[in-house]
Amino acid sequence: MKRCTVRKNTAMNRFSNMFRAMLLPVVALVASGNVGASSWSIDGFGTLGVVHSDEDQADFTSGLLADEGAGYSDQWSAKVDSKVGLQLSSNFASKFRAVLQVVSEQGYDGSFDPKVEWANVSYELTPELTIRVGRTILPSFMTSEYRKVGYATATVRPEPEVYNLVPITNSDGVGITYQKRFDEITNFLHVSYGQKSTNLPDGFAMDAKNALTFANTLEWRDTTLFAGYSQTDLTVEVLNPVFDGFRAFGPDGEFIADQFDLNDTTVRVISFGGRYDPGDWFVSGEWANNKSQSFVGEHQGWYVTGGVRVNAFTPYLTVADMRAKGDLSHPGLPNPQAEPLNEILNQLLSQNTSDQSRVAIGVRWDFAPSVAFKAQYDRIDLRRGTRGVLSNTQPGFEGDEPVSLFSATVDFVF
Repeated sequence: MKRCTVRKNTAMNRFSNMFRAMLLPVVALVASGNVGASSWSIDGFGTLGVVHSDEDQADFTSGLLADEGAGYSDQWSAKVDSKVGLQLSSNFASKFRAVLQVVSEQGYDGSFDPKVEWANVSYELTPELTIRVGRTILPSFMTSEYRKVGYATATVRPEPEVYNLVPITNSDGVGITYQKRFDEITNFLHVSYGQKSTNLPDGFAMDAKNALTFANTLEWRDTTLFAGYSQTDLTVEVLNPVFDGFRAFGPDGEFIADQFDLNDTTVRVISFGGRYDPGDWFVSGEWANNKSQSFVGEHQGWYVTGGVRVNAFTPYLTVADMRAKGDLSHPGLPNPQAEPLNEILNQLLSQNTSDQSRVAIGVRWDFAPSVAFKAQYDRIDLRRGTRGVLSNTQPGFEGDEPVSLFSATVDFVF
């Protein structure tokens, strides 16, 4: 039976304590530096949010890199969307600029320890061409540059059907941007190359190397068009013993291991997006596909969001879909001694097969300068008994009933 009660005072106290734990380390980190008013600028953003889920055998989280969320862990969770970030920028020399962005949000271990999101130095080679070195944005999607800034978007959060396909948001390396204007058209080309090591829940570690991304954004009047392509050599070493076990059974086992292991495996992502925003109303959407020869397989997702602006209110509607291509299982090796390995492989395939459709309705209220309140209801229909975008599934999870989410956030910038 799905749980439906909560002690309001306890939830609010936990929320208040959690946000103080998020904010204080970030402020301390910035205060410890020597920030001169003449050369540095400081900007910030944050979200105070709470989410309720009626699915008590799985969690709805902020993404694949988060530990807990709403549902099984907590009926009402303030961990899903809540975050705070500070950005320091400096034009410390002619044509040079330094940026440091620190964000405190739920991590793989459940903590809200602040982490460096961006830390780079850029040099303006020409008025159109800029090169950045350090930790830079990974421009996989149309709103990658501000995907953590809730205030910048109408909806409560980036649509998980698309944005969960690439949970990594930055890379350590080099980035190049080229901006060119043609009459009323402005074109932005962004190329990045780097690597990133990321810790995941349950002891997983993910290493991305040779991460090459091309992203192009074209703006013409009220229209924005986006296209992106990226490829990365991905490794999850914790699974190597499983596939080494398959290889021990000879050529048939080697074939299965080569087909499904995630050891220096190339993952490719293609994405397209568009937005039309004349002011009184807007419509936007994205489509993305990621593919690899591994147990992760191939997934594609899309969403379309439309809304109208009536004074300080922006009601909106989102329709989204996410599906996997391929079977949910693999016959494995016919050898009885390989049965434990076959079960592990089928479990991996099942957990990484996400099929769902989603409809969301919500409203944004800009009730104060640089502050917005949002309320959103989501209905997630899971397909083929999969978990969709849910995580932390329990033995009692069946995935055969719709999941209802209610989210409320206060987003701000300063």
